[in-house]
Amino acid sequence: MATVTFRFYEELNDFLPAGRRKRDFEQPVARGESVKHAIEALGVPHTEVELILVDGESVDFSRRLLGGERVAVYPMFESFDVTPLLRLRARPLRAPRFVADAHLGGLAAKLRMAGFDTLYDNHFGDDEIAALAVAGRRVVLSRDRELLKRRAITHGCYVHALKPDAQLRELFARLDLARLARPFTRCMVCNGELRDIEPGAAVGRAPDDVRAGAARLLECAACRRVYWEGSHWRRMRALLDELGAG
Repeated sequence: MATVTFRFYEELNDFLPAGRRKRDFEQPVARGESVKHAIEALGVPHTEVELILVDGESVDFSRRLLGGERVAVYPMFESFDVTPLLRLRARPLRAPRFVADAHLGGLAAKLRMAGFDTLYDNHFGDDEIAALAVAGRRVVLSRDRELLKRRAITHGCYVHALKPDAQLRELFARLDLARLARPFTRCMVCNGELRDIEPGAAVGRAPDDVRAGAARLLECAACRRVYWEGSHWRRMRALLDELGAG
């Protein structure tokens, strides 16, 4: 065994026990162990990590630890500029798409409301989520650390908040989503794309008074669910306005 000094920064401390937060601490590691394995053994998913410095040098996850090193670990989406250093991913996902685990159905619906392509099914297993993430280059959203530790998942976010509105605020802040939002362009139920329709096309699928008075009617191209600018729409619009989404 060897001993390495670790220091985690900002929100990565939330994954650590209180006595190890925001301070240097020593940790035994197997000689030759990868820095990725050592970090995840401490409870921090690799998808939450953006920058690792070993003795001041930027390294990738494969760096082997021999003992005596100081390892500084920085979170994804930290506000300081790390572009002159080695980031752990070849490039960010410029038009983020998501896949959410079974505990985040409310968040998935709100992301769709904001216009983000978000896959969700209460029956998705971890293997399926990982496969969807890889195939579609999607960001995995989860409150399950073990899921986010999977090697195949390169982009992921551990969601700290418990309520959907707070979860949406958290993601908008962490991922700078406001500039990419396209509100009311996706179905909250099935993720299909919405299109404008005439009132006559909504007969039997929207109340008569809505068809007569709605300023706008939208239909999901996939499931044909109809949306209109009622009180629920206005509440969603207020939340998106708060977040600065167009």
